[in-house]
Amino acid sequence: MMLVSAPAWAAEARPADTGDTAFMLLSTVLVLLMTVPGLALFYGGMVRKKNILAIMAQSFVLCALITVVWVVAGYSLAFGNGGAFIGDFSRLMLWGMEIGFDRAFTLGAGTGAEVALTIPEPVFMLYQMTFAIITPAVVTGAFADRMKFSAMLLLMTLWSLVVYAPIAHWAWAPLGWLNQMGMADFAGGTVVEVNSGVAGLVCALVLGRRLGYGHDNMAPYNLAYAVVGASLLWVGWLGFNGGSALASGGRAGMAIVATQVAAAGATLSWTLVEWIRHRRPTVLGAISGAVAGLVAITPAAGFVLPGAALLIGLAAGVVCFWAVTVAKVKLGYDDSLDAFGVHGVGGMLGMLATGVLAFGALSATEAAPEGVYQGGLALLGVQALGVLAAAGWSAAGTYGLLKLTDFVVGLRVSQEEERQGLDEALHGESLG
Repeated sequence: MMLVSAPAWAAEARPADTGDTAFMLLSTVLVLLMTVPGLALFYGGMVRKKNILAIMAQSFVLCALITVVWVVAGYSLAFGNGGAFIGDFSRLMLWGMEIGFDRAFTLGAGTGAEVALTIPEPVFMLYQMTFAIITPAVVTGAFADRMKFSAMLLLMTLWSLVVYAPIAHWAWAPLGWLNQMGMADFAGGTVVEVNSGVAGLVCALVLGRRLGYGHDNMAPYNLAYAVVGASLLWVGWLGFNGGSALASGGRAGMAIVATQVAAAGATLSWTLVEWIRHRRPTVLGAISGAVAGLVAITPAAGFVLPGAALLIGLAAGVVCFWAVTVAKVKLGYDDSLDAFGVHGVGGMLGMLATGVLAFGALSATEAAPEGVYQGGLALLGVQALGVLAAAGWSAAGTYGLLKLTDFVVGLRVSQEEERQGLDEALHGESLG
């Protein structure tokens, strides 16, 4: 395959802003912290003792796997100029990135939709890598306790290229068709949340329920792990959303404020609803509420005021509680750790809320002094289209890749292995 020449977005004469670069490096570390150790502990604490190491291994190994996939082709497909639906091959193996590696670069240079950034391309690439890492790691929660390790590796390699990269291009690349339509997705409501949630639901449906689901005791073994994991997710999410401003400054500050407020609101609303419904507030409910609020504010963080962020958080706690305790039970699917109920539903809620509550001045530019994104029917319609497009591509792509993976290596462990537990059956290890 012939590589195309390095695009103009590789090298710039402008010096990089050291403050913005330092902020983005810190944000990158915070987002990576969300997967390892954050999500590994969060998920590890919510499964049964016999599967703790297996689910933690998935997050840890995916961190390594997706790093390689992103370097080889993922970044190029997601952020190469390309066209409306996919990038190009200009950055395979990060080819050409050494040109102007210490200079500010312009994303989409030469396309007519340029975005001049103040940070070097390697920093932007690395920050986006952390998003590519955590998204498939979230999906693993839906099929916890029953997928082969080999199947997970093959599925997520293909999924990152076929599902994640195109949706990232649609939403965030300058020529992406949803970006061109004016969709507002600050930090990944479609790319990360709707995408991972819907993919998780499809995985849960295709693999079927865990053995004993509905009558065996499947309570979390170690909620202390889960609390530490949720705490790391909360802290890391400040970099997830704040860093999506791609520069230090007022907008990043407002995004971090919105994130903190929404997480707090959802923690309290989930706890209150659970208290009323079940007559006691649980630790699991509180940490689930926090994550629901963080998910819902993700697309909105850089576009809404703190009051609106609080409303989004309060709504997320109630809506996601209903999704995981009522809707899932009535529909009968086994989304083990509620990837769809929290990430899918919360992401959809956040995307639609952004369409209503976006405050124009927060996205003001010299070309659009009153703001690029203003809540109203027009923006709400674009947001709804973005949700449908991301959900549809994620569902179709995930289903097809599951079938391919099943044909190549098989998807599900044997009943004997599932009863034994994946720690010993797949990894030959246990917590004792």
